[in-house]
Amino acid sequence: MTNPQLSLTVDGLTIPQLGFGTWQLEPADARRMVAEALRIGYRHIDTAWIYKNEAAVGDGIRDSGVAREDIWLTTKIWTAHFERDALLRQAEESARNLGFTPDLLLLHWPKAKPTFAETIGALNEAKDQGLTRAIGLSNFPSGQFREAQRLSPARLVTNQVEYHPYLSLKTLRDTAAELGSSITAWSPLAQGKISDDEVIGQIASAHGKTAGQVTLRWLVQQGVIAIPRTTKAERAAENFDIWDFQLSDNDMARIHALNRADGRLGDWLDKDFQWDKV
Repeated sequence: MTNPQLSLTVDGLTIPQLGFGTWQLEPADARRMVAEALRIGYRHIDTAWIYKNEAAVGDGIRDSGVAREDIWLTTKIWTAHFERDALLRQAEESARNLGFTPDLLLLHWPKAKPTFAETIGALNEAKDQGLTRAIGLSNFPSGQFREAQRLSPARLVTNQVEYHPYLSLKTLRDTAAELGSSITAWSPLAQGKISDDEVIGQIASAHGKTAGQVTLRWLVQQGVIAIPRTTKAERAAENFDIWDFQLSDNDMARIHALNRADGRLGDWLDKDFQWDKV
């Protein structure tokens, strides 16, 4: 069966728009759920060094029987490793942990020190040394996103940030488009809060879908990548079942209108930086 899911092409690379996230998954769950997600049809897996489950993610990929070249695999450099030598060491360690060269290596959060020039330079070195196919960012506001790309010879292919119906991301999405990059949404289901939303529930009923499926469809129709995470195989299958319907412009607008000033759920941004004003 051909895989029906949508993908983005960024800098000549094809990235599946629906990925499986592994934040807060213990190694046993990560291994089991990565294998299950790949069997369901996911072809994009997201992890990070700080999640302490890279080795389990690699095991799950091997358990799945899906060919490595058919999977988009992302991991992240932790903020304590942003000096040049430390970054290159962690890039090597992550590849060893996974048992595979990742497709994408991200800087996990922006840091003022060491300088962006040093960290972005080292990230490019990791790519040049074959420790990743592509590089990008996570949790960078627009100003820092632009500065990082200015300093980077290679395209920063995504900026992975919190995004869901309760958080407007218009400015950052516009920045990503301007830079030829993309947005990847973590906590795309607002940590389950969307399940009780009246507006999303009405739209879901009209389409014969769940609130989660409607929310993920809302994201991919914007050209955003989403990486929901679950410990339940049935929920992972439900989340993947979003390719047989489409939201109308009115549906999309109603969900966009749910954003609010206090919508952010996870804010670990250093005091040196500020989120985009909405």
